[in-house]
Amino acid sequence: MPLNSNVAAVTDRIIERSKPTRRRYLELMAEQRERGINRPRLSCGNFAHGFAAAGEDKAAISHLSGPNIGIVTAYNDMLSAHQPYGRYPEQMKIFAREVGATAQVAGGVPAMCDGVTQGQPGMDLSLFSRDVIAMSTAVALSHGMFDAAALLGICDKIVPGLLIGALRFGHLPMLLVPGGPMPSGLPNKEKQRIRQLYAEGKVGKTELLEAESRSYHAPGTCTFYGTANSNQMMMELMGLHIPNAAFINPGTPLRQALTRAAVHRLASLAKDGARPLGEVVDEKSIVNAMIGLVATGGSTNHFIHLPAIARAAGIIVDWQDLDELSSAVPLIARVYPNGSKDVNDFQDAGGMAFITYTLSREGLLHTDTLTAGADTMDAWIGQPELHGDELVWKPTEESADVDMLRPVTDPFLADGGTRLVKGNLGRAVFKTSAVDETRWLIEAPARCFSDQDQVLQAFKDGELDGDVAVVVRFQGPRSNGMPELHKLVPALGVLQDRGHRVALITDGRMSGASGKVPAAIHVSPEALPDGPLARVQDGDLIRLDAHTGTLEAVGVDLASRPAANAPPPPAGTGRELFALMRLTASDAEHGGSAMLAAMEAEQPHGFETERS
Repeated sequence: MPLNSNVAAVTDRIIERSKPTRRRYLELMAEQRERGINRPRLSCGNFAHGFAAAGEDKAAISHLSGPNIGIVTAYNDMLSAHQPYGRYPEQMKIFAREVGATAQVAGGVPAMCDGVTQGQPGMDLSLFSRDVIAMSTAVALSHGMFDAAALLGICDKIVPGLLIGALRFGHLPMLLVPGGPMPSGLPNKEKQRIRQLYAEGKVGKTELLEAESRSYHAPGTCTFYGTANSNQMMMELMGLHIPNAAFINPGTPLRQALTRAAVHRLASLAKDGARPLGEVVDEKSIVNAMIGLVATGGSTNHFIHLPAIARAAGIIVDWQDLDELSSAVPLIARVYPNGSKDVNDFQDAGGMAFITYTLSREGLLHTDTLTAGADTMDAWIGQPELHGDELVWKPTEESADVDMLRPVTDPFLADGGTRLVKGNLGRAVFKTSAVDETRWLIEAPARCFSDQDQVLQAFKDGELDGDVAVVVRFQGPRSNGMPELHKLVPALGVLQDRGHRVALITDGRMSGASGKVPAAIHVSPEALPDGPLARVQDGDLIRLDAHTGTLEAVGVDLASRPAANAPPPPAGTGRELFALMRLTASDAEHGGSAMLAAMEAEQPHGFETERS
């Protein structure tokens, strides 16, 4: 099937827009390859430091007898998704020796959990932890000891951070090595029901904690289709996993076999210097990730992360690109919170193998990309299975559950369920796939707040019991680090269930757990220092229309008004340490990154994009 004309047009536009910056990036990677730091160029003193503690691998590393794989790990045993990584390094060293290679832990990166910090002060560190992870990855790989790298990370900011940092070493071959989701726990609808009952005061904290503990109950990634599992989907479609390794549960023989295959593959690539990361992550692979995002109803956090990842490789994408792809690519997956079943059910139904098959067969995926985990994208059409000691891939051309996974020819929605909305309040993202179409247009009077706790107090006091557009501002990267605002979901859901027309307008985030309430999120420019959102007043009529892509304060001359006063900068829980990042961060559409903004300012490449 020829490539879809809309996909081709978006790709061509990105390639043309990115020509100067992509050229400079590839020139830098070529220079790194030719003149960068590596083991043969290290002095004897440098080199001896690098293998002093390598144990039985010491001789092999010192004699350059085979490739040395650097492991960058996000292991900690507080985070369920990353707890399985504790034993990976020792296993990976054994797997490397099997093919005449060695492996060393190059360094660790922080891995914070939005699930733990949600609604807490620590959430203000979450987005900027991505920059910290990227810089930590660069520190780990800066020693020049490695011929390839394995990146161990799964969750929200961790995969984008690892990838952004690793792309500074894009002359090396690399793979991401997943850990897999935990087994399914309490059904998602029951969890959602108890959360809403708690918001209404009908059950207590004991019942709520019991429900949450039955949902998040074991090692592995959370099973809803949020940012973590959307990360895994994107890495598959970018060719950066061993094919379809993402959603295999931890602690299983198949999981270990896939990790072993990743190490063997890296050793092979390193021996040939083949398929370096900076060439694998190109315009087409970024478009494939964008297509997967809209086709599966993935996390809106990636409307921030994908532009940042792309920019790290010299590629410029914006929300108009995502909007146009969403119009061309149908929604073919319904995974909680966009459906009732979780990622384990998704995997059983055919998972990424079927997604790859149906998208590629209908011309909605670039299949001519350079992939790291296998030789061609066709490899991703198979589901991995273990036959004795042999790892094989079974072709998957049909869905085993059309209630959650459908072919492109019979989708849930004709488009990808995400809209760019814009107007006198700025540009924002509206995830329509989780919202009933009768609520794609909301007109309601504004109520303005500066944090989500104010909203919850107003809800408890009965002040929001009517049609309302809840405006939560000063939540962008420069204000407080752009926390997610999921504490609002149950309360706003209650108002909606009472029959009110409700919308959320915010320069903050909601992510893959966004629910049934219509929301314009990531509003850019943000309220600080004087974005239009800061000029909205209580009672202004707000129009949010996903049909026409509209976000506006109706009949209001915002420019003539003074901006509302911003809250004082956040302090405590280490938030003051991130003040420099808040001061210099780019807006959400440019990736919400202080690090990339500073890098581009130091070496200007014309990164600004024209906005429609």
